[in-house]
Amino acid sequence: MPPSYAQVVTALRSAGCVFAEDEARLILSTARTPAELTVMVDGRVAGLPLEHVLGWAEFRGLRIAVEPGVFVPRRRTEFLVEQAVALASEAPVVVDLCCGSGAVGAALAAALPGVELHAADVDPAAVRCARRNVGRGAHVHEGDLFEALPHGLRGRIGILAANVPYVPTGEVGLLPPEARDHEPLVALDGGGDGLDVLRRVAVEAPRWLAPGGSLLVETSERQTGLAVEIFAGAGLIPRLEVSEELYANVVIGVKGG
Repeated sequence: MPPSYAQVVTALRSAGCVFAEDEARLILSTARTPAELTVMVDGRVAGLPLEHVLGWAEFRGLRIAVEPGVFVPRRRTEFLVEQAVALASEAPVVVDLCCGSGAVGAALAAALPGVELHAADVDPAAVRCARRNVGRGAHVHEGDLFEALPHGLRGRIGILAANVPYVPTGEVGLLPPEARDHEPLVALDGGGDGLDVLRRVAVEAPRWLAPGGSLLVETSERQTGLAVEIFAGAGLIPRLEVSEELYANVVIGVKGG
């Protein structure tokens, strides 16, 4: 006999799940068989991220497939998508760099029908997920940052959304266990000050952006000043957008001309 709602709630609460009732409803509505329900509850109790247990994460109203070991899209990153959409009225080419599951790309494709969408990530598992999520008309590439992209995109990209890793190496161990134990280090560790990957993206971005094109990157609040300086040093016109509601900070750099 499968566990009841009350039993699932009790098990999750005992494991320290703060939103046990909500999680129980999601697990019960997703499980297709009693055996699958038991496996899902056991996985969550053992500390697996809820999204890995369910096999999906909600992002801007979309259900994004998420495999075990793949970075889980954060709700705060919806703000990055919001900023990109506001800039994309005349951006026929959109790129989701460091795409992870492809959540940003999928959300941009949904909001901007008809765009030419490319997504890229260095992690094969993330690339598999992204191919499921971004839609048939999109192009998903595996490789390290711009090396993954077709050379024909140089100078054509109108929106370059790069949700780069930005946790300083020394602070990765302070992340919640769900992240540090179950998400790939390459999606979390941003180097000594957390901005190593951002630097690499900012330096290369002007070669790939169309005139007037924009690079959008998420950072922590304390990193915003240095990130703005890095964008300016790369020849981009920088500005900072902040959402207090989502605790989100997005640095935008526009290519002149």
